[in-house]
Amino acid sequence: MRGAAEAVADAPAGNWVDRYAPRRARPFLRLSRADRPIGTWLLLIPGLWALALAGGAEGGFRSWDLWLVVSSAAGAFLMRGAGCTWNDITDRQIDASVARTQSRPLPSGQVTTRQALGWMVAQAALAAVILFTYNSLAIALGVVSLVLVLVYPFAKRFTWWPQVFLGLAFNWGALLVWAAHAGEVPPAAILLYAGGIAWTLYYDTIYAHQDREDDALIGVKSTARLFGDHSRGWLWAFFALTILLLGAAVVVAHAPGGRVLALVTALAGVWAMGWHIALQMRRLDLDDPASCLAVFRANRDAGLIPVPFLAVAAWLG
Repeated sequence: MRGAAEAVADAPAGNWVDRYAPRRARPFLRLSRADRPIGTWLLLIPGLWALALAGGAEGGFRSWDLWLVVSSAAGAFLMRGAGCTWNDITDRQIDASVARTQSRPLPSGQVTTRQALGWMVAQAALAAVILFTYNSLAIALGVVSLVLVLVYPFAKRFTWWPQVFLGLAFNWGALLVWAAHAGEVPPAAILLYAGGIAWTLYYDTIYAHQDREDDALIGVKSTARLFGDHSRGWLWAFFALTILLLGAAVVVAHAPGGRVLALVTALAGVWAMGWHIALQMRRLDLDDPASCLAVFRANRDAGLIPVPFLAVAAWLG
């Protein structure tokens, strides 16, 4: 059995941080959730959607786009790490009261609040270095996103819909990457962003069901608690809205150019993502935390499915 000082209870067993990272670095990497990369993927994926779809809408890919892929991945890792560190700083007392989170570095005493603040600033500073290689619009969008990052941890204290704030922050890359590629944020990018928010409402409501009993005891709000026994119906609605908005983004991006084959290919990717999510819903048991976590993690694969379809559609266009 792994002790609280050695690992975080809800991290995947045998993750690379626990096995290979230097002992002194482990608490900081755990603050960044480097032991569970799903969050980095979920932050990165909307940017990949945007780049692939923008390539079709804006006349193809450019040599600069390779840097956008690499830098977006690095930026997602760093900003997810900084955001999670900030979240743990603001939630350190709440985390100490929840069984699943008591072993995290701050409530378990592996790091101090001051050390965590320094680590957060270091990650954000490295992310800023990447951001400042982009154009002025993308830089401005990146700066604005900090407001969402700062506000999100407090959302569960004043609204039953903290998942909306997470969606606003986690899908910002759809706007930022499109702006970095094309120097503008057209309607297709906004529809893509809205679709990503609906998707976040879907997967993070599932995630929140793991903690609904502890959250009720300590007064933390979430859509899982708000929806209660009606959650499955809401999840189906968020799923449908996700596919509808992503499909609309594809149509707005491709239809004006009359690129029928490109349009059909891109829509096939959205449909395939929808099929994957429908299969998730068939196996989801909201009363089983293990099932909720497994389905939540499955959204990495669901989100990646449209990317090659969108990229091929851009090439066809």
